[in-house]
Amino acid sequence: MSAEHHHHKETFVTKYIFSTDHKMISKQFLITGMFMGIIGVFMSMLFRLQIAWPEKSFSIIEAFLGSHQQTDGIMNPDTYLALVTIHGTIMVFFVLTAGLSGTFSNLLIPLQIGARDMASGFLNMISYWLFFLSSVVMVVSLFVEAGPASAGWTIYPPLSALPQAIPGSGTGMTLWLVSMAIFIASSLIGSLNYIVTVLNLRTKGMKMTRLPLTMWAFFVTAIIGVISFPVLLSAALLLIFDRSFGTSFYLSDIFISGEVLHYQGGSPVLFEHLFWFLGHPEVYIILLPALGISSEVISTNSRKPIFGYRAMIGSILGIAFLSTIVWGHHMFVSGMNPFLGSVFTFTTVLIAIPSAVKAFNYITTLWKGNLQLNPAMLFSIGLVSTFVTGGLTGLVLGDSALDINIHDTYFVVAHFHLVMGVSALFGMFAGVYHWYPKMYGRMMNKVMGYWHFWLTIISAYGVFFPMHFIGLAGLPRRYYTNTYFPMFDDLADINVFMTVMAIIGGLAQLIFLANFFISMYRGQKASQNPWKSNTLEWTTPVEHIHGNWPGKIPEVHRWAYDYSKTDDNGNYIHGQDFVLQTTPLKDGEEPS
Repeated sequence: MSAEHHHHKETFVTKYIFSTDHKMISKQFLITGMFMGIIGVFMSMLFRLQIAWPEKSFSIIEAFLGSHQQTDGIMNPDTYLALVTIHGTIMVFFVLTAGLSGTFSNLLIPLQIGARDMASGFLNMISYWLFFLSSVVMVVSLFVEAGPASAGWTIYPPLSALPQAIPGSGTGMTLWLVSMAIFIASSLIGSLNYIVTVLNLRTKGMKMTRLPLTMWAFFVTAIIGVISFPVLLSAALLLIFDRSFGTSFYLSDIFISGEVLHYQGGSPVLFEHLFWFLGHPEVYIILLPALGISSEVISTNSRKPIFGYRAMIGSILGIAFLSTIVWGHHMFVSGMNPFLGSVFTFTTVLIAIPSAVKAFNYITTLWKGNLQLNPAMLFSIGLVSTFVTGGLTGLVLGDSALDINIHDTYFVVAHFHLVMGVSALFGMFAGVYHWYPKMYGRMMNKVMGYWHFWLTIISAYGVFFPMHFIGLAGLPRRYYTNTYFPMFDDLADINVFMTVMAIIGGLAQLIFLANFFISMYRGQKASQNPWKSNTLEWTTPVEHIHGNWPGKIPEVHRWAYDYSKTDDNGNYIHGQDFVLQTTPLKDGEEPS
């Protein structure tokens, strides 16, 4: 269908609110995710203040937490646990999943495969508004009288299953479950849309082996989501039944204040199995899109073809398969049969192989490249660094014998924040800096981008590198103060240092926010292909139009990584160091 048929009068509501255009929906996901990110990061700064100076009164705590949640500027233990819980939930689901899959799958899938739009624009709109609704419900849960959910972001029963267990087990917990059920519906609708679009709407010549690695990452991520998210939904529904309808799926032989409750026959370990069957693939639902974005950014800014394209596809598929059979490594201390523990240890360590393939392929792509060190490239290189650093500690945690010693210590917190939190955020920032010209038609400020990167990576390592050592020293996580344990007194100064670095890192994100919103109106106007990139999205006009391309959709003749293609004499075959996917092959030129 030609672009002329798409032009119709749009109102403010149909263009900016209930839009079915994938480009607008990606912006909606991104800005909603950024708003949730502000809440999540601010919460982490509040509870870091509590850990570093547990007896000290802070006016900021008094100002932001109601009278129920603090006493003269000193946080209550229940409030501390609630902040940790909602911080984890928001960052994992509402920032990283939305900021990566929601934003970049929506923006790039139609553009990079040569499609007018998603398979179903209406379902795409529904996916966003369900996500928005779930975000609103999660934020509303912060304001209920007894406080938000506070059973940890993993919401293990019986704390989460008994409304009378702790203050955060009441209405706040119910709202958490409702919010997550809506979020899962949003993710499933979005994932099905992404899969159908990639399989059915590729333009002429766009074989699967010519797809950019970003497309492979988003496509496989969507498949993992369709497989694993329904399991979390079932876990949440059974938990709602236990809480509200008197069932005993997760409860048995419970005593509260000397009272024997009627629950019999359930098992909280069942919840752990159901939760982690989603919980571990969720790590890669977050991480794979970030790695896919980095593949694109590193290849473009190294001016080199990505090294080992098919090996990278194999590693994505390998990670996807293995991530669904390793969930038990979160449960080594749950009374698991040691033989079963050894099976999960084996599959967990095995996942290091495809992960290492990705890391070495990035490093080899960078090697002897003509590096363009713009902010997107720096964040991609930072991702490779944190992915390797965090991945190495995963080998320790994946071993059942070693894990028992450091389970539920700060070592675990350090590991997953580096490998999932920081790496995924770096991938998201790289994607925003790289595709901002495509989203808004303007360039972000490069100097502010450099400040943002260096402050963020220094503070990230400043927080999470020392955290490994206090974890090895045995410091448990989720304790609101360690003053009652004299053996941890020597670690107090390290906690203060980490808190200072966390505050610097949190404030550094204000530079990004300022850069993002100011550049929308004052940024330098972007050319059609500012990074001299090969992929199809850079063949569309700078001004957004319905259907992405005016007139006919372009045809693809080659893969996405024809950079620096030279003849035997070292001359660029096409006269420049990049060749668009739409450029036909010359006589004698080998197809890629």
